Amino acid sequence: MAGDRSYDGVFLTGVRTTGIFCRPTCPARKPRPENVEFFRSSQEALAAGYRACLRCHPMDMPGAPRPGPDTDAMLALVAEAESQPERRWRERDLIARGLNPDRVRRWFVAQHGMSFHAWQRARRLGRALSQLRAGSGVLPAALDAGFDSMSGFSDALRQLVGSSPARARGTTIVHLQRLPTPLGPLLAGATDEGVLLLEFTDRRMLERQLKTLHRRLNCAFVPGSSAPLAQLAAELEAYFAGEPVSFRVPLLLPGSDFQREVWAQLQTIPRGATASYAEVARAIGRPAAVRAVARANGDNRIAILVPCHRVIGSDGQLTGYGGGLWRKRWLLELEGHAGLVPLTQQPRTACRRSTWRPSRARPTP
Repeated sequence: MAGDRSYDGVFLTGVRTTGIFCRPTCPARKPRPENVEFFRSSQEALAAGYRACLRCHPMDMPGAPRPGPDTDAMLALVAEAESQPERRWRERDLIARGLNPDRVRRWFVAQHGMSFHAWQRARRLGRALSQLRAGSGVLPAALDAGFDSMSGFSDALRQLVGSSPARARGTTIVHLQRLPTPLGPLLAGATDEGVLLLEFTDRRMLERQLKTLHRRLNCAFVPGSSAPLAQLAAELEAYFAGEPVSFRVPLLLPGSDFQREVWAQLQTIPRGATASYAEVARAIGRPAAVRAVARANGDNRIAILVPCHRVIGSDGQLTGYGGGLWRKRWLLELEGHAGLVPLTQQPRTACRRSTWRPSRARPTP
């Protein structure tokens, strides 16, 4: 009834008086509670004879751009802007294409968290930084990225990376991309070498994770794409379709030696199995470090691929997960876990105990 976005993906509502099913966040007038029934998926709602709402589009993945003339036009604009990274688009250029600048701004804020002008400015800065790292002179890099003056380029660069163009040569470029999934959008970040961030966009720790990466890598975050991000998107699509995917995209895991040891061990837990924090601690040869293992598990910055969702309490309970326990349960069910009950009714031995046994060999970080 409150339209709480944190429940988007947990359930769908079917309204008996209209025959329509909706997301919890649907802006339509709220029905009377006695006329509502709940479904776990759109397939269940369709099988019960309901049709999809035309306002909240419950058949679409959360976070995905809604189909329609606006979206088609915006995606075409993005493609053209990507093909001409040095071009500076102004409002008159958008109007000439038949686009309303206000609608463009709202669409970009909804999809990318920034206006179109901020998006293209960040893309130009990312291009300039890449050229500086490759050894280009400051002036050629600024001009090639579409900046009219050195002062404007310097000011923009200081806002992005906190340093002058001369000191920015050592800055690592991390391209950010939002990936829609059935559980809501994921924010993915990657360099040209590999993926180093994959978090649900509503995770409270996301801002802290970005700050940690910035401090460790001296990096700048810019919207864009890279070969690892394209590979990641394809592998995640197969994973959420229920295919037994072996993730091959290269990962970058900056952290302490202990954290990397824990994260490497997490990747040995097979699909369909779980492990306790104590089992992971024993596997890395530190049986007394259960709490430290739990902290390292929570500090994991790459969801799903470094499967921290497969770690549960020693009593079999689903314990904390940065993306929310409902997502943890959903992922385990997707991977073949049986016998999970609703979280509000979860007994102390709700999870089927795993037959996985940790390797005694300590993994190489």
